[in-house]
Amino acid sequence: MPKSNVKTIGASSSLLRWLAGVSMIAPATLIVVGLFVYPFMDSLIGSFQNAKSQWTLDNYLYVIETYHNDFLFTLVICLVSLVLVLALAALLAGWLRLKADPFVEFLFKIPLFVPFVVVGHAMRVFLAPHGTLNSLLASTGWFNPDVMPSVAFSTTGLIVALVWKNIGLTLLLVMGAFRGINSSYLEAARNTGAGGFRLIKDMMIPMSWGTISVAGVLTFTSMIGNFSIPAMLGDAGGSQMLMIDLYYELVYRHDSGAANAIGVVSYIASMGAAIYYVKKVAKS
Repeated sequence: MPKSNVKTIGASSSLLRWLAGVSMIAPATLIVVGLFVYPFMDSLIGSFQNAKSQWTLDNYLYVIETYHNDFLFTLVICLVSLVLVLALAALLAGWLRLKADPFVEFLFKIPLFVPFVVVGHAMRVFLAPHGTLNSLLASTGWFNPDVMPSVAFSTTGLIVALVWKNIGLTLLLVMGAFRGINSSYLEAARNTGAGGFRLIKDMMIPMSWGTISVAGVLTFTSMIGNFSIPAMLGDAGGSQMLMIDLYYELVYRHDSGAANAIGVVSYIASMGAAIYYVKKVAKS
């Protein structure tokens, strides 16, 4: 066969492989572009425009001046909730790795299947001044039934709801990483006198740190973009989470520029976590 024909066949084969690769990634790429890239770019451009479509920084100046306390409040709520979720997930996953308990595992997977708005309403009822929790506490006689703490409409209520909702996914990821650890390592540590807590702290967590980090990134971005739970549990004594502010600007003030600016600020707050996540996925 002439060399020219061989080159032609080789080029055609390479082109077919390239087209096959493009056709495989095209659906996912189009979904990302259509559902994320395009809306984000539209929001970014809109955040620098006023009602007359003139370029301006007024939206960001307004957001910084009006909502800087809410931005800090949102970060504190998300970071505190994230630390609690990761700590609880690591301890539970470690315990389930050492002592399998299908019932306990099932209980902590329930939040995976409960919508955010249902969690918000349930916590509102459970933690309200005369809700289920306070009724149980009042029945013990330790508290005055006429002066019961209102956990639902407070910072504590927000944290409890966010932790409960996000524990399921985080536990699932961490537990998968812990179960991937070779049992011979754990047995060797036991033979040297390591107890359950030391096995979790000194072996399981360091050996699964990559997965735990990715779980933390997913949990943080979920919390910072959550709307239903903060909407159901109130303003925590004055401060709001950013998604409530975005809703207020868009629905009540009809100020799409300010709403877009809040959205961009929220994205920037989670951008570092997103970059870390992408790098972790690329290395794995």
